[in-house]
Amino acid sequence: WHQLDQCVCHTLVMACISEWYAGKNVLITGATGFMGKVLVEKLLRSCPEVRSLYLLVRPKAGQSMQERVQDMLKCKLFDRVREDNPEFHQKIIPISSELTQPGLALSSDDVKKLTDCINIVFHCAATIRFDEPLKHALQLNVIATQQLLALALQMQNLHAFIHISTAYANCNRRHIDEVIYPPPVEPKKLIDSLEWMDDAIVRDITPRLIGDRPNTYTYTKALAECVVQQESGKLNIGIIRPSIVGASWQEPFPGWIDNFNGPSGVFIAAGKGILRTMRASNDAVADLIPVDVVINLTLAAGWYTAVHRPKSAVVYNCTTGGINPFHWGEIEHHVMSTFKRNPLEQAFRRPNANITSNYLINQYWILVSHKFPALLYDLFLRLSGQKPHIQYHCSGGRDSVTFNFDVRQLNWPEYIENYCIGTKKYVLNEDMSDIPAARQHLRKLRNIRYTFNTLLLVFIWRVFIARSQMARNIWYFVVSLCFKFLSYFRASSTLTN
Repeated sequence: WHQLDQCVCHTLVMACISEWYAGKNVLITGATGFMGKVLVEKLLRSCPEVRSLYLLVRPKAGQSMQERVQDMLKCKLFDRVREDNPEFHQKIIPISSELTQPGLALSSDDVKKLTDCINIVFHCAATIRFDEPLKHALQLNVIATQQLLALALQMQNLHAFIHISTAYANCNRRHIDEVIYPPPVEPKKLIDSLEWMDDAIVRDITPRLIGDRPNTYTYTKALAECVVQQESGKLNIGIIRPSIVGASWQEPFPGWIDNFNGPSGVFIAAGKGILRTMRASNDAVADLIPVDVVINLTLAAGWYTAVHRPKSAVVYNCTTGGINPFHWGEIEHHVMSTFKRNPLEQAFRRPNANITSNYLINQYWILVSHKFPALLYDLFLRLSGQKPHIQYHCSGGRDSVTFNFDVRQLNWPEYIENYCIGTKKYVLNEDMSDIPAARQHLRKLRNIRYTFNTLLLVFIWRVFIARSQMARNIWYFVVSLCFKFLSYFRASSTLTN
């Protein structure tokens, strides 16, 4: 009975989530990014009675904000929404904005419109580049957050402000609780100090400023959490901390991904046969989190924050490593096996990436399997009159399912297979019907490899072994040992049978 009560309560809660968003006006930043698109799609599909979605969008690459939003809504991600409601785009209202400009570059009319009607804010926008110059990362991740909070304070009907952070904002700590930790420096002091410094000075002092954090991304996201916390007495605030966000698990369909960021680029490079080695521990937890899990939690947190109005910011660590861990060694195995069954088109080499924690072994394989083949390929391109381009470096009930974020149910092998196939279908835009031709190409690459290895062995024999009596003696000794081992193995197998 206790389990039944829990199930009923859970179903009622999930039903309340969809109902709460009915008639609400939602403001979303970063809507054209990976997580932002999934958030928009999920709101339109699972909360069909939502009134309007206001998207802060900037013109980019010669496209106006309207054109960028139109292109976004045409992608396959919105197919299910399009089937249910062909006129769904009427609920999308793009607002011209630039997060790096004072006042977010909002017009006075747009400010009035937003402050009059917005009920909930989802702040997804951020720079996720690890090598972003500190000034720019501070502008996008901290100052823009400050300005959005200032706008939120003017909103007359605001029920909740949800900030998307990262599980790695406090990666310098061994154990991370769902609390906001003291910032490495007071954000306002840092902003005031860097304002008068030129870029060269900031670049020189960056390593000392970020301290034991690995990059400017995690550093500025920690500062942003502090900025958000400072307004938690005036706003109802929730903070979501996802780990490594990957392809979708279930919604709107398995394996949806649209970028090369994070593990996606690694999977594609391995599938193409370009990535052959990576330095990491096979036993390290690969804390991937499906994007639809993050979005489901984000919407549930928005509902909870608005309804329960917590007195301080509520933090949600959105990760898998603690309750359903999967390791990099296991990922390597499933990625390789998936791409051998469902190969990418025009692979450079057969997929065969290996993870090693040994520095010397990793450097050896980088030289042999990355740099040497790259040099040969570039030489071929030069001789054939083409431009070389290989780089020589490595770097219970319907509603309870509607907002599912229980990662204990996640089947990792199935998820990784869908993830790899998703990179093939949605990132590389390859047709699954071409898999037989791709398999034939892999067989061709295998034959080329066997031929090359045979010729290399003959060359070594002719140049080194055939000319030296000592080398020949060593060779014959090794061959005889192998022969004896095989004979012993066969005899043991016969006796066992």
